[in-house]
Amino acid sequence: MNNKVIMVVIDGLQFETAVTQMGYLNHLVERDLAARFLVKSELPSMSRPLYEVLLTGTPSSINGITSNQAVRLSTQKSLFHLTKENGLRNAAAAYYWVSELYNRSPFHYIEDRMQNDEDKPIQHGMFYFDDAYPDSHLLLDAETLRRKYDPDFLYIHPMGVDHAGHLFGSDSKQYRGKAIEMDIILAGLLPAWMEEGYQILITSDHGMNRDGQHGGTGTDERNVPLYGIGSAFLPGIHEQEVPQLAIAPLVCKLLGIEPSATMISKIPFV
Repeated sequence: MNNKVIMVVIDGLQFETAVTQMGYLNHLVERDLAARFLVKSELPSMSRPLYEVLLTGTPSSINGITSNQAVRLSTQKSLFHLTKENGLRNAAAAYYWVSELYNRSPFHYIEDRMQNDEDKPIQHGMFYFDDAYPDSHLLLDAETLRRKYDPDFLYIHPMGVDHAGHLFGSDSKQYRGKAIEMDIILAGLLPAWMEEGYQILITSDHGMNRDGQHGGTGTDERNVPLYGIGSAFLPGIHEQEVPQLAIAPLVCKLLGIEPSATMISKIPFV
């Protein structure tokens, strides 16, 4: 089994929109080339706290990242820290809040836009700070990092779906259109990643409600997809609800490394 992992976190993508609008991803599920799960996000269903959940496997009550206003370095060991400590190479193409959580806070817009430092938790990074930064550009940033540095763990975090949701709400042609656009971009990259044998996770931090908001307990805000592609996953539609806290330890398992001591290791689905 190839132990290299690509993790795509499509910001603000609710479960139902992924299922109904993302034709290529669901084609892979229908053809027994991918697994699909429903993930229930942690609370609060907000971005910065859930980046921390996805990357450290710890809830806000432990990690202290309780809102988007918690601008500081994480106190937890992230997947970036763990890969580095285990002699693996990592890279990220992501929103600047990810850099603020693990490399330096606050973000320096000139110095931190592009980062290459093997001694940092995120060793190779390309970070954006405009919510309207095109998803097409971000995915190509990630592909550039993949081809140049050959990371064992590549984290990809586009913002377009979330941005459209805030502007127009989840029940809008703009929001659905951004999900379709993301599916098309992935359709151009996934075949090569699959051919090279990566273990691929595609998920989201939180969903979006009709008002263009998230943060609360509604299913539109908390229910997000998880697509698993690769030899580690049993293809098809899986009915059990997956806790979001299980994703970080799952990535550790796929990479062949031990999870941190604070990760709540619930991996009932691989």
